[in-house]
Amino acid sequence: MPIRMDKWIFLAASLIALAACSGGGAAEKAVESEPPSAQQIVDAAIAKHGGARYQQFKAEFDFRGRHYTAARNGAQFTYERIFTDTTGRQVRDVLTNDGLYREVDGQRAQLSEKDSAAYANSVNSVLYFALLPAFLNDPAVVKEYAGEATIKGQPYHKVSVTFRQEGGGKDFDDEYMYWIHRDSATMDYLAYNYQVDGGGARFREAYNVRTVGGLRFADYRNYKPKTDNRKVAEFDLLFENEGLELLSNIETENIAMD
Repeated sequence: MPIRMDKWIFLAASLIALAACSGGGAAEKAVESEPPSAQQIVDAAIAKHGGARYQQFKAEFDFRGRHYTAARNGAQFTYERIFTDTTGRQVRDVLTNDGLYREVDGQRAQLSEKDSAAYANSVNSVLYFALLPAFLNDPAVVKEYAGEATIKGQPYHKVSVTFRQEGGGKDFDDEYMYWIHRDSATMDYLAYNYQVDGGGARFREAYNVRTVGGLRFADYRNYKPKTDNRKVAEFDLLFENEGLELLSNIETENIAMD
């Protein structure tokens, strides 16, 4: 029996609607399967490690025989390093938004531009690593999603970080890679390729993780590649396949927060 014209129209409309629904569902699944952006991953990690607490705090700790303090109030910061030099004098380096000055036994010391820059870089480097991932949203940071990885059976997102020359500091041409847990958003591993003093590359594994005063701190096992490989994106594979050797443990001690 021939199908009436109105039934043909109804059947065609139904098939079009079904195709549209199927196509929409596939599109939705494709969107859902897309990885998060580097910005989203970093934002989640910062929230996990301390979030808004990073905007206002005062922390102190000991590192390799020297005492450090870090105070932040929004964009304003004061970092200090206090130690006793080989002659028994007490040295206090203070780094703020305005630059660095040094006091020796309570008296302001005259510093050359080169020494001032070197001391500032040294103080900033210690605080930078101790407070990661707090600084990964700084204006000079350029972030890119670098794929997924599995380390010790755990799933990670990889985020590559480079720096703009303006505001990127002395080591703006260094390259970093961060492994941030896909589910917990913890920053458990990092690697960097540095250019100063002949250059090299390192991989760090977080351990002894603890939360003090609302901020997450960790110590690190510090590795280097067994061969001169500076492709930090490959360091998760090197770590899994015994391509790295342990150099040192990086331990932050006696942490206290106000």
